Amino acid sequence: MAEKKETKTVKTTTKKEPTKTTKKATEKKVTEKKVAEKKAPAKKAPAKKAATKKTTAKEAVVMKTMADYVDVINWKKWEAHHMSWLYIEVNAGDLLAEVEAGTDNIETCCKAILDCMLEGDAFIVEPTVKNKVENSLTVRYYVDNLSPERKKY
Repeated sequence: MAEKKETKTVKTTTKKEPTKTTKKATEKKVTEKKVAEKKAPAKKAPAKKAATKKTTAKEAVVMKTMADYVDVINWKKWEAHHMSWLYIEVNAGDLLAEVEAGTDNIETCCKAILDCMLEGDAFIVEPTVKNKVENSLTVRYYVDNLSPERKKY
């Protein structure tokens, strides 16, 4: 009897060799890349922001309150009192420029000046406007007697 031999088939994998390209094909790819590079918009670096900031609605300027101005005026009065001065004169425009230059807060400044007036203090320049809110408002505060018993103006 004849013996049968069993054969097993084994699949082997082989690496595929890259296809060879001609010189013309590589030149064509290179020129396509150059054309694509030229068509793409060039990216520019972001422009540097200017050193000065513009205020927006989110970055609103915080203005001083009437209490801040009253504190400044009272400090000036006490300083003049300790230097043995008889009086000081405070101008609304000058005070506004000293405390917060570049803002339009003259109404608060003038109200604070008027609020700090005590008995005996006088207007040097009294605005003709009914509410007395102007840059020219000037008051003479007498600082020889700063006792709390003095009546408000």
